[in-house]
Amino acid sequence: MTDQPPQPLRVLITGAASGLGAALARAWEARGADVLRTDRAAGDGIRLLDITSDDDWAAVRAYVEQAWGGLDVLVNNAGIAGGGRLDVSGLDEWQRLVDVNLLGAVRGTAAFTPVFKRQGGGRIVNVASLAGLVHPAGMAGYNATKAAVVALTETTGHELAAHGVSAHVVCPSYFRTNLMAGVEGRDAALQQVMTRLVEDSPVSADDIAAAVLDAIDAGTELIVPDEAARAAYRLKQTDRASYDAVMRAQARKLGQAPVSPA
Repeated sequence: MTDQPPQPLRVLITGAASGLGAALARAWEARGADVLRTDRAAGDGIRLLDITSDDDWAAVRAYVEQAWGGLDVLVNNAGIAGGGRLDVSGLDEWQRLVDVNLLGAVRGTAAFTPVFKRQGGGRIVNVASLAGLVHPAGMAGYNATKAAVVALTETTGHELAAHGVSAHVVCPSYFRTNLMAGVEGRDAALQQVMTRLVEDSPVSADDIAAAVLDAIDAGTELIVPDEAARAAYRLKQTDRASYDAVMRAQARKLGQAPVSPA
């Protein structure tokens, strides 16, 4: 009797039209995986999935079950940049961040948990940010949603471990991507700072993707994939006074910027 060849890994990635989502898709495809790239606008090789839509999640789950019979890896990558100083950003900005960055991952996890339970295994990978672990001034809305994604992932890992499901959260620092292209918000000064940090980063989306796949292979649940992120998180853990001093100095500098709307 001949051994059957191993089946390709089945991976679904949200926000996969560009940036880290596209880089993760390339990295898994290079390993021979079958990758379903989804995004909020359908296109060449991209299936429509608005992560804020329950109907879209139901449709993509039905498609996956029909086409593949199950799923090995769900990557909740889609998200938006945003935030602003507490007296500049509005509740509408907070709501948008919550709907996309947090509830998008919640919807994806809820949609595929029954699939993972039924098949007795799988991986859920949530892309958060270093902002989920360290919390610079001017970014309360973004920080809060990314910290919530970290908490969601840890809870998911505990709840689904008995079903053979692992949960991993990715917390990179700034890396070169087009995330800032669609940023919306009233705090123009903060947006300028964030855009400069993204554009000046020496780290690419492909660098982050490679580190993420290696960390998942190693079973790492909290993935801090670049040295800048590791250094910032390490400072918070080992020298809280110095960490607070750095964050408050940055806050004072940001506080001197104009508060006129973007």
